[in-house]
Amino acid sequence: MPTPLDRLLDLPQAALGVRAARQQALASNIANADTPHFKARDVDFRSALEGAMGGRLGGPVELARTSGRHIEAKGDGGMDQSMKYRTETQSSVDGNTVDMDVERAAFAENSVQYEALLTFISGRLRTMQNAIQGQ
Repeated sequence: MPTPLDRLLDLPQAALGVRAARQQALASNIANADTPHFKARDVDFRSALEGAMGGRLGGPVELARTSGRHIEAKGDGGMDQSMKYRTETQSSVDGNTVDMDVERAAFAENSVQYEALLTFISGRLRTMQNAIQGQ
């Protein structure tokens, strides 16, 4: 049974994990900038967060099949499904799709959002600590 503290920190904790996974993917892209035929990848934050939360963010939308010829949608929305190949912005002779400007900007943005989440979680914990201590 989840405690109030668990419920208070579930979403930020899951978001922190997704931000860490995205940082890892972006770091991999930067590290492989000179690797021939390397395809840059990124994490779709929303679908990864839904997967990390076990579908508690509203979950996947059920689609109605009005015809027997419709193709069924499959997939669990987990982290593997949220990892996407980035669209190529510049053509490259060696087939590499890493654009260092895009990667550095995404890395910096993700770092700032990761730090903001840490600050948010620290504030929540401090608030809980003050409430427990009666301050």
